[in-house]
Amino acid sequence: MLNMDFSQRLVIETEQMEWQSSPAKGVERKPLAREEAERGHATSIVRYAPGAAFKSHPHPLGEEILVLDGVFSDEHGDYPAGTYLRNPDGSEHAPYSTDGCTLLVKLHQFDQEDQTTVRIDTNSAEWLQGQGNLQVMPLHDFKTEHTALVKWPAGERFLPHRHFAGEEILVLSGTFRDEHGIYPKGTWMRSPHLSEHHPFVEEETVIWVKTGHLPPE
Repeated sequence: MLNMDFSQRLVIETEQMEWQSSPAKGVERKPLAREEAERGHATSIVRYAPGAAFKSHPHPLGEEILVLDGVFSDEHGDYPAGTYLRNPDGSEHAPYSTDGCTLLVKLHQFDQEDQTTVRIDTNSAEWLQGQGNLQVMPLHDFKTEHTALVKWPAGERFLPHRHFAGEEILVLSGTFRDEHGIYPKGTWMRSPHLSEHHPFVEEETVIWVKTGHLPPE
């Protein structure tokens, strides 16, 4: 097991991590949280070398992907950098990348009732006005779980707030900050149920953020 105590706050600068091999030739990963070696709950940064592929396989309790660079593909389509994907519980595919790609991948973490397949190109999807001067791009909502991109303009400060059922962030560009530290591009954070912070930025910053999905106990 790796980082499976959801009561603990985690901060990992993924760009400082070493790549590890996977069962598929040409596919490497940086594990962030993992229940078992090749099954169960897992959150990772995954890199496909050009031409790398996985055999067709199912996804118990779903798969969630954000394409960070390159083009990710499967038999259903091609997904360029910025694409957000959700493949529900029981779905199956044979992923590959012709020219290589890097992904955020979350496995085995869906509610079984959440059967929505999602394909969003965040390069063309609409930004909505959020609180203060924030811009928000909703990606998926189910029960208490909310996933979105959030764009912070330079100098923006947000009110101190708590996170029911936790918060997870990946910094996509810029530098995210709060009273606990400074988080450059590539930083992954997981904060537990009812954690509190006072976030702000000095430069324009974009984060992928998920809230309401961690155990409340």
